[in-house]
Amino acid sequence: MEQKPTSTHKGIILSVRGSVVDIRFEEGLPGINTMLRTGAEGEVVIEVLSQQSENVVRGISLTPTQGLSRGMPVEDSGKTLQVPVGKGILSRMFNVLGNTIDREGTLSDVQWRSIHNDPPPLARRSTKSEIFETGIKAIDVLVPLERGGKSGLFGGAGVGKTVLLTELIHNMVGREEGVSLFCGIGERSREGEELYREMKEAGVLPNMVMVFGQMNEPPGARFRVGHAALTMAEYFRDDEHRDVLLLIDNIFRFIQAGSEVSGLLGQMPSRLGYQPTLGTELSKLEERIANTDTGAITSIQAVYVPADDFTDPAAVHTFSHLSASIVLSRKRASEGLYPAIDPLQSSSKMATPGIVGERHYLLAQEIRKTLAQYAQLKDIIAMLGIEQLSVEDRNVVARARRIERFLTQPFFTTEQFTGMKGRLVSREDALNGCERILNDEFTEYPENALYMIGSVDEAKEKRKSIKSTKESVSAPEKK
Repeated sequence: MEQKPTSTHKGIILSVRGSVVDIRFEEGLPGINTMLRTGAEGEVVIEVLSQQSENVVRGISLTPTQGLSRGMPVEDSGKTLQVPVGKGILSRMFNVLGNTIDREGTLSDVQWRSIHNDPPPLARRSTKSEIFETGIKAIDVLVPLERGGKSGLFGGAGVGKTVLLTELIHNMVGREEGVSLFCGIGERSREGEELYREMKEAGVLPNMVMVFGQMNEPPGARFRVGHAALTMAEYFRDDEHRDVLLLIDNIFRFIQAGSEVSGLLGQMPSRLGYQPTLGTELSKLEERIANTDTGAITSIQAVYVPADDFTDPAAVHTFSHLSASIVLSRKRASEGLYPAIDPLQSSSKMATPGIVGERHYLLAQEIRKTLAQYAQLKDIIAMLGIEQLSVEDRNVVARARRIERFLTQPFFTTEQFTGMKGRLVSREDALNGCERILNDEFTEYPENALYMIGSVDEAKEKRKSIKSTKESVSAPEKK
């Protein structure tokens, strides 16, 4: 179901430079963000980004520009880019133009809306703070997420951002009543296909919508796919009064697409080659993700950090919009401590006594303190050995190492690779486990007994299996 042009204004192409197209209109100059169509069958979609003069506009193509040439006619649609919203979009997969890409037939029971909307006014926003449980120990204990808030998964390449995001989808889509919306910005096509298949097999697709602008698509498509997904999310929040879980992978690719568009338009780059309008573009997207009096959009966003440099402008600008920042560490990933969340760099605005409760707050502080002390002692251990530490310091190291291992968790989405069954752990079980470890209840247990388990009670079974394995290996062969 395509959008039909409503205006009769015609223009002609003056120049085509990659994705940037200059178009001349003799009358009726299109406004900013207006959608234009050209090509043999109107298949090339262009969004107006600037008015160069009283007759010329410059636009960015959202589709490949092969086949375009000077002098070709251009049709003004008279409206901005629009995407379908309504009950009919559930369980479907879309591209940035609102066309289905899942080969499941035509859409029905939908209406079309502009992707350019204003954020909800402050008067409509909800000020209630509520915890959003994920079933992942390291997150629920140290970096609790906010219902209706924005959380970021920060990390370089290959530290597990996408795996953690798909695990969060798995854990939450089944339990949550609302709608889940996955937006893939500039990620791999393989991941999108795998996610679709997994969600279908898990039976959660009926309450899910997927929108993709992959890395092989022009920068204009990647630059607008986030706005398209948000328009769909806003429909469920404002019209149907449902809670929406919006997952974005990867917000850095949105910033990168904006940088490419800015460069193609000939704008002077800012620091480290980023566009001078980075802050404004990110705000226009992020501020629409909000908790209102009718419903909430809870967003979890993966953020690629170039070269693991957290002072990069893309990471710095994204940090300022989030209520929780989950930092993934390459060092922890190399030690096999998955999820590779760095407890000392990660933070959440929800981790206050007034929201999570006194016991949870004090326990999280004690865990951080223990892990920080262990980090300081690592250099001494490396140079002199653990025997040179005082008894108290050795106890701190033992507690910290057990806490580190207890905060690992086997994932449902990685069962086929690890052979370990996934675990969903409640916040109460996770807190009890940490408290018992800090109270030295597991000093007699080997560290491995706490590695990759769910609740702390599973350590007893694992201890028995480790013991029996050791005995069978060390037992002399009977003749």
